[in-house]
Amino acid sequence: MAIPTYEEIMLPLLKILSNGGIHKYKELEEKLKNVFNLTEEEVNSRRESGIKIFL
Repeated sequence: MAIPTYEEIMLPLLKILSNGGIHKYKELEEKLKNVFNLTEEEVNSRRESGIKIFL
């Protein structure tokens, strides 16, 4: 699957956060990785500018 865009990530992220609980970054990353069926390689990929693509 292609790397999701900012807009594609927002709704699933907001749904995860909607329970009002405290969430760790790694927990959010793992849940979103599962939503989008991303591999570790895709999660860790970087753009040419050096900005991390995933969250």
